Amino acid sequence: MELKNRSIIVTGASSGIGAAAALLFAAEGAHVVLGARRPAELESIAGQINRSNGRAVYLSGDVKDEGYADALVDLAMREFDGLDGAFNNAGMVGEMAPVADMGISNWNDVIAVNLTSAFLAAKAQIPALKKQGKGSIVFTSSFVGFSNGGMPGMGAYAASKAGLIGLAQSLASDHAADGIRVNALLPGGTITPSGGEGDPAALDFVAKLHPMKRMANAKEIAQAALFLLSDRSSFMTGSPMIVDGGMSVRLT
Repeated sequence: MELKNRSIIVTGASSGIGAAAALLFAAEGAHVVLGARRPAELESIAGQINRSNGRAVYLSGDVKDEGYADALVDLAMREFDGLDGAFNNAGMVGEMAPVADMGISNWNDVIAVNLTSAFLAAKAQIPALKKQGKGSIVFTSSFVGFSNGGMPGMGAYAASKAGLIGLAQSLASDHAADGIRVNALLPGGTITPSGGEGDPAALDFVAKLHPMKRMANAKEIAQAALFLLSDRSSFMTGSPMIVDGGMSVRLT
């Protein structure tokens, strides 16, 4: 029970990596607060957890909203008497196009969902973690934020995911003395709704880019997030943890 009785926020929890993480964290003893835009999906996942003798609550909303970030923390404090960690996982790919052809609205949306939401989440979470005297925050970045490899059309996504690495490192430096660890998780291609789930041609193309010749399943990435939230990573902070099936090897 790696997270026994720990209160953990998971954003982007309605599907993909976030849903897999919520189920895994609960199985490892965590009390989970689920956040995403889609209430029906959140209700379903929370129901699965609670029927399995876990503890889960949920609140739907927009991660770009500072009030929503505060509300998730308030829910954790109210329902579970504190906050021990957060997996700030919500994100989007957005329009894939050369920067010169990209609309400003797409740029703003991708930066807001992927990067600004992480800033807002951490801003709300850190005071609660300081009250506990320790804690762990994990951001879902991407191998694309580490080494784009010349893949076209990824300007906004790559910039936002690289920004998460920088944000994690800055927060790690700021709050190490508070007992708060902050790390970035860098997945490779993962079979999720945003990662081409249900499109065999897209999955095959992305799988062949990886030296392992396959994509991750969402639970594999959730296992890495579990490690970063647990005491097994107690001496890790400010780290970009690459879990990419060898993509970074191929690209460097």
